[in-house]
Amino acid sequence: MRYKLLLAAGALAALVASFAVTGETETHAEVKLDPELESYTAVAGISGNISSVGSDTLNNLMTLWAEGFRKFYPNVKFAVEGKGTSTAPPALIEGVADLGPMSRPMKEDEIDKFEKKFGYKPSYVAVAIDALAVFVHKDNPIEQLTLQEVDAIFSQTRKGGHPEDVTKWGQVGMKGEWSNADMVIYGRNSASGTYGFFKEKALFKGDFKAAVKEQPGSAAVVQNISVDRNAIGYSGIGYKTAGVKTVPLAKDKGETAYDATGENCYSGKYPLQRFLFVYFNRAPGKNATPVVREFFRFVHSKQGQDVVLKDGFFPLNRKMADRFADQYQDK
Repeated sequence: MRYKLLLAAGALAALVASFAVTGETETHAEVKLDPELESYTAVAGISGNISSVGSDTLNNLMTLWAEGFRKFYPNVKFAVEGKGTSTAPPALIEGVADLGPMSRPMKEDEIDKFEKKFGYKPSYVAVAIDALAVFVHKDNPIEQLTLQEVDAIFSQTRKGGHPEDVTKWGQVGMKGEWSNADMVIYGRNSASGTYGFFKEKALFKGDFKAAVKEQPGSAAVVQNISVDRNAIGYSGIGYKTAGVKTVPLAKDKGETAYDATGENCYSGKYPLQRFLFVYFNRAPGKNATPVVREFFRFVHSKQGQDVVLKDGFFPLNRKMADRFADQYQDK
């Protein structure tokens, strides 16, 4: 399967939707684990060290997975560092990380640098599904936005075609005290895969405004929005708190807006859904190291995807897990 799956961001929605299930992982708005996921059982002889460098979005998940994995293998030492998706490829290339969590696919130039060093492309697996959500303060009455309006709020280029720059809440239909209120805009820094994904999908590959208050982590984005009634920002759905709410998004004016729910991600209706990935180094014809293989088996198991669910993201179903399994399973 190596790179037969399309890594372009535009292909991800179709890939997620192709695995859509009914009745197994969804009950109304409540996401449930696919009962077909296998329960993880330990195997003998697993020990060693694993280091993970990459995505801040995946930092909590990687830490929780490491804790769960070590319950099966107490002698395994696990180090997790989450400073941003763009730190994963160089860490893999330099050999300072075994795993490179990324909240977007690797870019062509990143793959080229890896291939130049090793003579083959990196391997990868999907580990969870995320809805990249637009958040506002919990007391903000906004009902929905189009992607074109989102672009006009966050971007200086407005490649989505909205007719005017949007800086006030009244410009997106807010009335009364909100009509003249200035928006306060939060986002991630350029090291983040979330930044890159949002730039491509919500800004139509345009440029962010200088007014966007860039934050080093997803938690910081959400925290700032939760204490500022006029704030708006974006982050992975797993960082949602009681102080914020998600804004339903429509692909275009006049189209239906969909909220950042598991149901809408599985169906492909939510416009900013994505897989979360972990990249690793595996030479052609070689097996993944036993400890890495078992870690991925754990992540794709019932226990591993339960961690996804409890951390606020959306779990893979059995078909998804099986699709990626030959990246790390013995040949």
